[in-house]
Amino acid sequence: MAAYDKADLTRRMNGAIEALKHDLAGLRTGRASTALVDPIQVEVYGAMMPMNQVATVSVPEPRLITVQVWDKSNVTPVEKAIRNAGLGINPVSDGQMIRLPLPDLTEERRKELAKLVGQYAEKAKVAVRNVRRDGMDALKTDEKNGEFGEDERKRHEAEVQKLTDDKVAEIDTAADAKEKEILGQ
Repeated sequence: MAAYDKADLTRRMNGAIEALKHDLAGLRTGRASTALVDPIQVEVYGAMMPMNQVATVSVPEPRLITVQVWDKSNVTPVEKAIRNAGLGINPVSDGQMIRLPLPDLTEERRKELAKLVGQYAEKAKVAVRNVRRDGMDALKTDEKNGEFGEDERKRHEAEVQKLTDDKVAEIDTAADAKEKEILGQ
């Protein structure tokens, strides 16, 4: 059985890009989005749970996110989780409804967020390169086991490299677009 599987490499590289897009969606651009609070984990019932499993999150207006907590006893943990998420948002509680007014982004905060975009992109590139390395190792193993010859291994290596280059370019495009959005360009 050949260790090299191009479809698996493609799937894993696409997974890295999806993770990046999810991370980027959580960055604030000055417009309210439910994706902003998606990654927040809330400690309720002795376990960490995603925000969307303890409350309904909605965006009634462009600069406001509302979090309707289902269980009254979870309001305080949800508020605490939002405060500790590092979003720079101060939750305003009103019974089981928590309002998250989005302040204007300062220039300094925009630059911090843009830097964070670069870090997320680099993390995704490292993940893609690790998949590439695994693919190259698999090709060498297959050649050693007589699955195919050196010429075919080199042809497959070129395919893996092209796939890697394409995915890295995709990461750069997504990161550049998000950076422009944050910096308001």
